[in-house]
Amino acid sequence: MTNKSQVRSGRRRRKLGIALGGGSARGWAHIGVLRALEELGVRPDLVCGTSIGALVGAAYAVGELDRLEDWVRGMGVGDVLRFLDFRLSAGLLKGERLTQYLRDNFSDLPIEDMPMPFAAVATALSTGAEIWLREGSTMDAVRASIALPGIFTPIMSEGRVLVDGGLVNPVPVSLARAMGADVVIAVDLNSDVLGRYLNVNGPAADEADEIQDAMAATMATEAIEDEPSDNDDAGFVRRLKSGLDNLLAERAASKSEMPSMFSVLASSLNIMQVRISRSRMAGDPPDALITPRLGHMSLYDFHRGAEAIEEGRRAAIAALPQFVPLGLTHQPAD
Repeated sequence: MTNKSQVRSGRRRRKLGIALGGGSARGWAHIGVLRALEELGVRPDLVCGTSIGALVGAAYAVGELDRLEDWVRGMGVGDVLRFLDFRLSAGLLKGERLTQYLRDNFSDLPIEDMPMPFAAVATALSTGAEIWLREGSTMDAVRASIALPGIFTPIMSEGRVLVDGGLVNPVPVSLARAMGADVVIAVDLNSDVLGRYLNVNGPAADEADEIQDAMAATMATEAIEDEPSDNDDAGFVRRLKSGLDNLLAERAASKSEMPSMFSVLASSLNIMQVRISRSRMAGDPPDALITPRLGHMSLYDFHRGAEAIEEGRRAAIAALPQFVPLGLTHQPAD
């Protein structure tokens, strides 16, 4: 931990960094966290992020958090589905529709020219090395950092195949310190997720099922439409579509006690990120930790942005007692 007396009495102002963790759709909570910190007078000097944390962090660093929040709050299930561009290759989604939307609607400055220092985390697929993206295209860095294995296809960068940074550093406290932060606030989105998504019921679960079924159906349809008829794999693609059609029919007829394929994938990723986060933060703990309670949300609930933002704001305000001893705010804790 940072020496608290140094934070209060040092001659130079201590640099504050914020490390925004990965968590897919739960990452919209980062917007609420940043809003609450502003209200409390806590202003980071630098920001870094992993996966969805890189996306929100980039918008914050370039001064476009308002635009991002407006987009997120207005997103519905149909908007989420329109970004799905399936590809039966290195991942289910090519990610081109989302990437193009971000390039068209948000600034893509070179990272080194951003008004606030920013960096993203990715993973080199061939070696497992942690890659810190601190220069070049902001959108390319974000796209690499969000390349969730099995979901988004990897990207090539300087001869390396890069995937989601959550494989190696889900909450990048170490990166924030390497960027010069003396005090680090970390946001962990996965503190309460283990096992939760497998037990979700009610309207939220029905919406999640709707998205998952639409993903499966769209994947099958787009795959067969994109596949040339003379391709050797065409038969496989048609068999896959037939199998998915049968699966959807079975799900419509009777809810299975077994979790869906997407639920298994999501829960497996949750386990991985929770275990790695705990290990990394045990060795390099942040000075303050914000933990939104988002276990009831799935990785795919991007349409529930308003809910996630409000929970992020609540969690940041609840963390106020951690900020006061660090000299980050003079507001008393309730």
